[in-house]
Amino acid sequence: MKRMIVFCMLFFCSTMVLTAASPRAVKYRQIQQKIKQLETMVKDKDAELLHTPENPVEGCLYTAVTCFKKGIQKLQSVSSSSQEKAKFTKAIRIVSKFTYGDRGECQSTCESYTKKTPKEFLKDFANLMQ
Repeated sequence: MKRMIVFCMLFFCSTMVLTAASPRAVKYRQIQQKIKQLETMVKDKDAELLHTPENPVEGCLYTAVTCFKKGIQKLQSVSSSSQEKAKFTKAIRIVSKFTYGDRGECQSTCESYTKKTPKEFLKDFANLMQ
């Protein structure tokens, strides 16, 4: 009987470990949620167009992430309430912390990418995160 209980506990624990999401996946999911949240809060009309990487190749992912991080800092909130601006600022801070480690070898710069509206910029960033 003891063996059966120990076996069941061991099986249960190993199953829980295998189904737990990795910290990196949780972080990516959180950043994706914040990007979606920003899409509803960002000023799109009369806003600065941002250099938006589209479908970057494997070696250019670091450059693309860097471009998105620079562009995120230029976004403006559509709301004038202090509470909404605080949410906006917090979302910007969380998304800005995203890093990509592999620098790779890329010939393109941020300025080589086309400029798009802030909402299109955020959608392309969300696509990159997937």
